[in-house]
Amino acid sequence: MVKKILRIVGTILGVVLGVYLFVVILPFLKGFIDIPEGFYFTPVSIGYYAVGGLLCGLIFYLLTPALIYVFNCLVAWADSRLKTVPTQDIALVVISLIITLLISLLLSYPIYRLPVVGVFLSPVITLFLVIIGVRFMLNRKDEFTFLSSLFNRNMRGGGRGRGNEVFKILDTSAIIDGRIVDICKTGFLEGVIVVAGFVLEELRHIADSPDLLKRNRGRRGLDVLNKIQKEMDIPVQIYEADFEDITEVDSKLVKLAKTINGKIITNDFNLNKVCELQGIAVLNINELANAVKPVVLPGEEMVAQIIKDGKETGQGIAYLDDGTMIVVEGGRRYIGETVDVLVTSVLQTAAGRMIFAKPKQDAERLNGVK
Repeated sequence: MVKKILRIVGTILGVVLGVYLFVVILPFLKGFIDIPEGFYFTPVSIGYYAVGGLLCGLIFYLLTPALIYVFNCLVAWADSRLKTVPTQDIALVVISLIITLLISLLLSYPIYRLPVVGVFLSPVITLFLVIIGVRFMLNRKDEFTFLSSLFNRNMRGGGRGRGNEVFKILDTSAIIDGRIVDICKTGFLEGVIVVAGFVLEELRHIADSPDLLKRNRGRRGLDVLNKIQKEMDIPVQIYEADFEDITEVDSKLVKLAKTINGKIITNDFNLNKVCELQGIAVLNINELANAVKPVVLPGEEMVAQIIKDGKETGQGIAYLDDGTMIVVEGGRRYIGETVDVLVTSVLQTAAGRMIFAKPKQDAERLNGVK
């Protein structure tokens, strides 16, 4: 419907343009052909006007669909390019344009009044000041942190603009890990989940890898994102902008966290350390998993199924439901059995928690001997 209306409007404009052209052209032809006085308002001249209008109207009628197509292509291209530009960069360009144009207006007015050169020198100075001003603002955009928080308030779902919500940026490792889905289900994770476009690109590359294990990991990550976006109540925002001057994904995540004042969700130990050095808040899934494990104190009893032998002589290895390893001294002879054990000590490491125990029968036997 819109295309038909535009085509009709284009045809009308063509008719008006055709009539106008013939009205303007006929006086110029007076020097070449014999045109009597009063000819311009005779039935013959009106016929010329009508023919010119119909001819241009027909041309515009035929060209309007092509012009609409070209216009739509230009708009789509401009829209796709602008999506990659952060909002704060656009704001800085607009602000710098306003400031530099005002300054150039004040400076170019007296220059414009100079004889001969003023007409040419004034626009050159204006263009020079605009270029310098825009480059100056963009080269110092990291100093305008207030704009980052201001323009990111309107991201989908809120952010810091609503209550205490914060942007949570997902790392590739956290997505592939999959436990983020269970965390979202619990309702403890608040704010807006941000997935960067370069993280999606990395997942796509992993999913297309010729290596079967990597391909499965990449597809699992894409499934996790799809589940979070469709099944969870927490809002998800896709951040399309990229930092082309940075090559590593981890460095881009750090830059993104600074740009939108967000927190990074990861289980990557190295990324965690880098973020700590740069003062960026990190939500480490492994640390969360260790924190919610039940507290076990020396002397407590528990039931353990010995499944294999340990590194040291006579040791047996068991695991709790949450994956915590239990090293049972003298438990090798109980492999394949479920026995009661007494906790002797607990060791907390960066990799997780380890529980050291001994079979309850052996402990009671030793106490009886004593």
